[in-house]
Amino acid sequence: MKKTSLVIFIVLISRVLVFGQDTLRISAKDINTTHLKEGTHRYLVYAKMSKTASRTLTQFWTRTIERTVVDGRRVIVVKQEWEDKDSIMHTTKSVCEEESFRPLTHDFWWKQRGAVSVDLEQKTVSMNGVAISETDTSKSKKAILSALHSCDGKFVLNWHLDLEVFPTLPFKKGLVISVPFYEPGFSTPLTNSVFTVTGTAKLEGYNQQKIDCWLLTHEEKGNKEVFWISKKTREVLKLEQEINGKIYRYKIKFGFSV
Repeated sequence: MKKTSLVIFIVLISRVLVFGQDTLRISAKDINTTHLKEGTHRYLVYAKMSKTASRTLTQFWTRTIERTVVDGRRVIVVKQEWEDKDSIMHTTKSVCEEESFRPLTHDFWWKQRGAVSVDLEQKTVSMNGVAISETDTSKSKKAILSALHSCDGKFVLNWHLDLEVFPTLPFKKGLVISVPFYEPGFSTPLTNSVFTVTGTAKLEGYNQQKIDCWLLTHEEKGNKEVFWISKKTREVLKLEQEINGKIYRYKIKFGFSV
């Protein structure tokens, strides 16, 4: 009996060491979209070439969340508009299933690239009004279609909606979360990105208000991101990103929108 107990103990310890004691691979059942706050949300986005350098690459991101019904189906629509110093550089419209936040369609426009439309249910992609087909000889177009097919039969979340995805996730200190992210319209296939709830901290807001936040950390070679997420509202309030120890990037949520 003692020998059997020892074997079981060793097996359990091995699983903890290999997989992590609190690792959650996100599926539809883990998503809670009730935390998403409808309305307009704005972020200031900028970078520094060192911690003491002046801010540069300044952008303003407007993100609007709306619950609605499309073809008899309850969905969440997220629209984005990114501005640089003097013009609109990027827009998107993303439609997701309301309960699971699974992406249904994703339409976007870049100033330099033009318009792309992705239907994740029909498995179709069009660029500037022209559909990409299996017979296309362009390597880049083939890669985009291949990335879309990498999601076949799998639960995925739209990587371009990361600031909206994070509020829907469960949080517990020490929890390791594997998120199935896919960026519609690009050549990167489905990726399981790992985030860790590394702790808690307080942000000071208006009128010296102390805001309790979860710290959600993603780290890989040359890149570390720490998201500050309000415990009360689940909104992403701040991102601190360090790239190769040389570039520092920030996203700061405005307390109000104008």
